[in-house]
Amino acid sequence: MTRNARPSPPAATALLLAAGRGERMRPLTDATPKPLLTVRGKPLMQWAMEGLQRGGVQQLIINTAWLGEQIPQHFGGVFNSAGQAALHLHYSQEGADFGEALETAGGIVRALPHLDAVFWVAAGDVFAPEFEFSAQAQARFKASPHLAHIWLVPNPAHNPQGDFGLSSQGLALNLPKRGATPDAFVEGQTTPEDLPRWTFSTIALYKRAFFTSPWCDIPSGNLLGVKAPLAPMLRAAMDNHAVSAELYLGPWTDVGTPQRLTELNR
Repeated sequence: MTRNARPSPPAATALLLAAGRGERMRPLTDATPKPLLTVRGKPLMQWAMEGLQRGGVQQLIINTAWLGEQIPQHFGGVFNSAGQAALHLHYSQEGADFGEALETAGGIVRALPHLDAVFWVAAGDVFAPEFEFSAQAQARFKASPHLAHIWLVPNPAHNPQGDFGLSSQGLALNLPKRGATPDAFVEGQTTPEDLPRWTFSTIALYKRAFFTSPWCDIPSGNLLGVKAPLAPMLRAAMDNHAVSAELYLGPWTDVGTPQRLTELNR
């Protein structure tokens, strides 16, 4: 390191997803990125930032794309809350770098060189004000053999079929769609039709190893700007018993339409 070189910041222990276009929220998102829309007096994404800060996160990466310059303009480089250690903010500017968002997996891999070995991921357009991003949950997951740990919620009206199952051993299950006949399935004496489905809250813990071969073939840093969804990776890992899960029963809203935003602000 040269004498005047700036030291690298510590590895971030969380990534907040804030790059989406928010098509269903138009016209509200024509001039404002969805994570900056106001919910109960605060930008929507600030609720997750405060939760991460309460959980001890001090280095946070925020990915941006649509109207992405507004987010660092609003929050700057440090976020402070009374009684909490400062939350240092770093930005993965997918829109500026590639012209558009890279989807969830593509965005995570883009930020991967700056993320710790274990890290939180949350969505800037999800309202879960009471969720605890606890250090204890992070420590348990770090000590486990699993590659991902996800939180599931009861199915909202807009996703009545749910996303994933949950085994009695605390594993996330890649269940077939209802009515489909799988080639094989073993879960006690039940069948896939009998098992409940839950909705993925978007809140999760991941290990960097999940975003390497054989689960992910995008090189760390995603220098080519490859767009890639996360769900196929999660389903493949579930089929190999590599994803644990638990239920979260606190307040949770995917703020995906103006109507849901209005309901939260009543």
